[in-house]
Amino acid sequence: MSTENKSQSDGQSVLQVKTIGLIVNPVAGMGGAVGLKGTDGKAIVDRARSLGAKPIAPVRAQAFLSELKPAKQGVRLVVGAGSMGEDEAKSSGFTFEVLGESKKETSGEDTAAIAKKMMDAGVALLVFCGGDGTARDILKAVDMTLPVLGVPTGVKMHSAVFAVTPQAAARVVMRFLYETLPIREAEVMDVDEKAFREGSVSAELYGYVLAPYEPHLIQVNKVASPMTESELRNHAAIGVYIIENMKPDVIYIIGPGTTTRTIGDLMDAKKTLLGVDLFCNKKIVANDVNEKQILEAIAGKPVQIIVTPIGGQGFIFGRGNQQISSEVIRRVGLDNIIVVATEGKLRSLKALRVDTGDPKLDAAFRERKIKVVADYKAEYELQVE
Repeated sequence: MSTENKSQSDGQSVLQVKTIGLIVNPVAGMGGAVGLKGTDGKAIVDRARSLGAKPIAPVRAQAFLSELKPAKQGVRLVVGAGSMGEDEAKSSGFTFEVLGESKKETSGEDTAAIAKKMMDAGVALLVFCGGDGTARDILKAVDMTLPVLGVPTGVKMHSAVFAVTPQAAARVVMRFLYETLPIREAEVMDVDEKAFREGSVSAELYGYVLAPYEPHLIQVNKVASPMTESELRNHAAIGVYIIENMKPDVIYIIGPGTTTRTIGDLMDAKKTLLGVDLFCNKKIVANDVNEKQILEAIAGKPVQIIVTPIGGQGFIFGRGNQQISSEVIRRVGLDNIIVVATEGKLRSLKALRVDTGDPKLDAAFRERKIKVVADYKAEYELQVE
């Protein structure tokens, strides 16, 4: 670990410079808004680009570095070359060193190679911007030899190594360096993207990495809801209540999940389990839509959004439903959002969370309560953390 001490006239050390590794996966998350549910593999990245997907990892990396700026006098960065961290570091104001070679197209092998170089350089903490696929690449390279932290940037983020937002990641870094946060073993999970696109969730545990532990700023791994008879009845009761209260000629943007799929089942419509679908007058009007299709469909029309939180994590936006983007949410309005969650799922959650990529919108969520339907005629208002 690289350190450097500065002293005041009384000779006491006031600052210890510590080295942080930063790796950016430049294509992570590009498949979200265009409905591809991931960007593992060049073919999917190319398809995402053909659909108009824009890189989001650089923006998320900049948000992380911007929040970290108060500590820049005490932090030295070691970054991946080119689009893997160097580009973001250049405008950050941090002192930094570059590892690896800049490439037009990058891969998981590049991530792993740079991570190994950072391990050899003795960084105090390795921070990466990506999703579960990137976490797996980091796991291969460093195993449990040094602490790592994920800045949430991907579409799939089931692993327990991610901060809840880029800004939270920066706060974790500062607390880890200067307040000695504890370290724990964190699960690295991932799903089969091909099966995921076909509507099947097959999450697998790939191993563990060491990660700083701060329960309010680090997400837990995704927890599947148990399909007990009671839970299934609860799904049905929620679905009946939502359908009874649907208004004529209103477009309903319904997000992924087993609870929301039940709403479609009760209307004899084949709602996609892991996609976003549009309903109007109790009929499905569009399956598995992306951000662009949503914006075109809702222009000038009354709209409501129905979503369910991710089990264990509590996210209602920003994890697995990036098609419902910050622009879509702003057009619909926060008053027109309904969350559906069974009583069992609600008991497992510490809070509702959002990570839309728009800090001002996230702040607006936290200033109000969101309507949650948990059973037939059972409505609550919950705060977003």
